[in-house]
Amino acid sequence: MEGFTPLRPSAKLADEVTSALAARIASGELMPGDRLPAEKELGVSLGVSRSVVREAISRLKHDGLVETRQGAGAFVAGPQSAKSFRLQPTGADVAPDLAHIFELRCEVEAGAAAFAAERRDAADLVQIEAALTAIQLAMEAGRDGVAEDKALHVAIAAASGNPAFVRFLDFLANQLEEAIRAARLNSLKVAGRPMAVQREHRRVVEAIQAGDSAAARTAMAAHIRAAAQRLGVAR
Repeated sequence: MEGFTPLRPSAKLADEVTSALAARIASGELMPGDRLPAEKELGVSLGVSRSVVREAISRLKHDGLVETRQGAGAFVAGPQSAKSFRLQPTGADVAPDLAHIFELRCEVEAGAAAFAAERRDAADLVQIEAALTAIQLAMEAGRDGVAEDKALHVAIAAASGNPAFVRFLDFLANQLEEAIRAARLNSLKVAGRPMAVQREHRRVVEAIQAGDSAAARTAMAAHIRAAAQRLGVAR
């Protein structure tokens, strides 16, 4: 296929092929409805195997950029189909930029906490308090408490009354699971740090219990920024 430069060998060839095709689509060189070249042709043009091309097309399909038709091949999808969100840019040779992701997380979770303070009911407060207690018990048992930490943040999001917060924070937690676990394990190694983290949680919870949306927003933002600092990714 003219216009493509063969790619260098790489452990992430599927990422590179995905990025190359996504860039062509974004630039308008490949328009909605255009048929992509056959896997074999793309493989030859890009200097990769058909299996790499197949994986790249599968990713583009997952992201809503490409659609496949039985017996006809892969086609560029219309803009209304691009519904998937990816934190890590395709084709990146390094890990996702955690500083940017934590910045996003800070804004989203601070907003969720503020709404939770305004909208929570008695059942929400029970769930939040139970999640906070579970973190304490996990720390006392020497566990990393990642699952319990996630449960607290999800409980706060649920108390916002907006299910979109829950879905998005669940997505973020899955994307950041290893980073969160690393932060937790690092905290366990530093005397007094686990309790400092728990005090951050307690400030958020107390603001929600008091119905103080401004304080909840501030406390959650401070907690997420502190988590980023503990990971060394604060901006």
